[in-house]
Amino acid sequence: MDQEQKDQIALFRFGVISELIGRRDLRRGERESLIRDLTDRQWEIPGSGRTRVSRSTIREWLRRYEESGRKLESLVPKGRGDMGISRSIDAETEMALVNLKREYPKASLPVILKKARQQKILPADFRTSHQSIYRIYKRYGVTKQDRFPEDRRRFEVEFPNELWQSDCMHGPKVTADGKLRKSYLFGIIDDHSRLIPHGQFYLRENIESFQDCLIQALEKRGLPRKLYVDQGPCFRSQKLKYACASLGIALVYATPYTPAGKGKIERLWKTIRMQVLPLLPEVITLEQLNESLWEWIDKEYHLRVHGSTRQQPLKRYLQYIEMIRPAPKGLREYFRKSTLRKVDKDRTVSLNGRLYEAPLGLIDKRVRLLYDEQDPQRIEVVYEEQSYGFLMPLNLQVNSRVRRASGRETELVPPPSAAEGQEKAQPTKDRYRGGKLFEQGGSV
Repeated sequence: MDQEQKDQIALFRFGVISELIGRRDLRRGERESLIRDLTDRQWEIPGSGRTRVSRSTIREWLRRYEESGRKLESLVPKGRGDMGISRSIDAETEMALVNLKREYPKASLPVILKKARQQKILPADFRTSHQSIYRIYKRYGVTKQDRFPEDRRRFEVEFPNELWQSDCMHGPKVTADGKLRKSYLFGIIDDHSRLIPHGQFYLRENIESFQDCLIQALEKRGLPRKLYVDQGPCFRSQKLKYACASLGIALVYATPYTPAGKGKIERLWKTIRMQVLPLLPEVITLEQLNESLWEWIDKEYHLRVHGSTRQQPLKRYLQYIEMIRPAPKGLREYFRKSTLRKVDKDRTVSLNGRLYEAPLGLIDKRVRLLYDEQDPQRIEVVYEEQSYGFLMPLNLQVNSRVRRASGRETELVPPPSAAEGQEKAQPTKDRYRGGKLFEQGGSV
């Protein structure tokens, strides 16, 4: 390109940005509107078949012109001294694609190109290969490999129960109810000692299975300060968050697609796949599978020197036993299910297909029922954050003998004896007096 062509390009660029130069009276919205109008126009660009100029290119020209002290020389295209670089993309398009990549560093190249076409950066006949664009990105240092690597360091907390890691692993098939069913292993590992507070295979990969595993771990090994779990649906539950907060446990979720953050529990899964699962028989029940796992944990894993800590997990855990917070009594009550119900006019409440009786003062009230799935008969009723005790299953026979006394008081009439029932069934003539029927307790 000779000097005359460079001067033509500089004059063209100045003509594009001339409406923006020195316009300090423009507000941000007005300035963007003017730039958008410039990008919508069709231009005769010297030395190019393109007819559009992108927003990022206009802003780049304006920046260079202002920073140079408003010298026209700043708009002259610079000579290319890079040998071996593809020349299939003009400088304006190249810079626009680089700026888009900087704006969306995690976007793939097809997404970047789609975005470029939406912003009218690329000409209609754009046919440059992806390899050429990748080379441009590499030259400007905007590829994934050229970005500064994320700082990842190995870590280990100072004391046991400061941090527990938990995850779920797909296990072998087991026989259950005469069928082959897939099993799922929920496990928890202590970050400091590598001790396993609890691990167990279940038939379902859901929040109920994880909570059962967690409760048993808390009962055996006390309360951790933090619990680090995956983003999976079996770990995301408002009930779990509330229970952990009530127990003083910080529930921490791993960053998606970063398995390095769960390195210790992932290493445990690898050990179980190598040392436990290969020794199992081909046909096994869920109970037998768990017995094999627990025997390996208690008799081998906890008593064997760990490769990272150079100590036995159980021994390392017990070194600071005095610092461990014990779990409170009635631990499962922290993990009870919660549901809202309205008390009917006959004082009944329905839950899981069964009827229960609520206190008289809760008629027509919307109450909260708290219950544990493993003990569905123990249902606590709460209204306006106050507990009203536990519901009683509805007993129609007992209710048939309840009669109202004065006001809201009721009394229970004892059931009739067998002799009284037979006598009532066969009345005699001498019990009719004056046209009225009398019974032993008075008139009917």
